[in-house]
Amino acid sequence: MDHDFSDLKATFVNCTLKKSPEVSNTQGLIDASASIMRKHGVEVDEIRFVDHDIATGVWPDMREHGWASDEWPQMYPGILASDILVVAGPIWLGDNSSMTKKLIERLYSLSGELNEKGQYLYYGRVAGCIITGNEDGIKHCAQNVLYSLQHVGYTIPPNADAGWIGEAGPGPSYLDPGSGGPENDFTNRNTTFMTWNLMHLAKLLKDAGGVPGYGNQRSEWNAGTRFDWENPEYRS
Repeated sequence: MDHDFSDLKATFVNCTLKKSPEVSNTQGLIDASASIMRKHGVEVDEIRFVDHDIATGVWPDMREHGWASDEWPQMYPGILASDILVVAGPIWLGDNSSMTKKLIERLYSLSGELNEKGQYLYYGRVAGCIITGNEDGIKHCAQNVLYSLQHVGYTIPPNADAGWIGEAGPGPSYLDPGSGGPENDFTNRNTTFMTWNLMHLAKLLKDAGGVPGYGNQRSEWNAGTRFDWENPEYRS
């Protein structure tokens, strides 16, 4: 069966703490997922977040809030133009990296904006996450990322997370020779399932024109529409 996703665009944001050109183990799993997408026509953009001068804060442009510089206003239009967002990053001290947290905060800075239907801006897009490290915490980190992404409006498909960890404690990282990471069947299966589910759901949403615009429109709620909501205190 031929699967053509050539009308889709995906952005992978690598939230490693390592600036280019230092080797990023997270990039290894990004490459595995992105190669499947590219094979089926998806236009893929990749961003190493730490390479950019991104200010800290929860406003779209932190230059308006005391920061001398902020590249986020130049970065987020490409993310908004993408049908698929994959947030990828390492585990440190059992949690997501500071770059992952900063990315989520900057995504949140746009969460009050609305699309043409009056829904929150990220509606109609899908998201997943990739987690790497050599300590436990994939599920903990993934649940934080995926909860945050759905909260701002992304749609999360089934099995939307993938990751690899080596032995707990100091040990080989994903791309280190002999780590077993690239050969790990559990990781390869989850990465593949995540990638395909992202493409399938993004295609379904795009072909359907996004999430139906009823019962979820902030603009209509602000105008007084209540979409069948009834205050229990006034029910007979």
